[in-house]
Amino acid sequence: QVRMVESGGGLVQTGGSLRLSCAASGRTFRSYAMGWFRQAPGKEREFVAGISWSGDNTLYADSVKDRFTISRDNAKNTLYLQMNSLKPEDTAVYYCAADKDLHTIVRVTLQAYDYWGQGTQVTVSS
Repeated sequence: QVRMVESGGGLVQTGGSLRLSCAASGRTFRSYAMGWFRQAPGKEREFVAGISWSGDNTLYADSVKDRFTISRDNAKNTLYLQMNSLKPEDTAVYYCAADKDLHTIVRVTLQAYDYWGQGTQVTVSS
């Protein structure tokens, strides 16, 4: 059974930092690209950041570039998202996801991912 569990969300002031983690099990995740998505109230789920299966390549949404850093520890089957200089517009539920295909480049569409965590709330106060 595949499980992906996010943690690390919370309430932080503008300019603060949080580090999200996503612990994965039940699959050889080291062979799959992984991504972080977020969904704010009343908005569609959107791509935030992605990382290739090897960790050599990363991709970021323009809105988070230079503030967020995605990384992975394949030995621990864990995905991370370091979020710095947080803004109120970063407030959302954050989801980790695993690509459905082996050894792909980082993809930004929701349809490319088949396993999702339950989400963790990030709230940035102004």
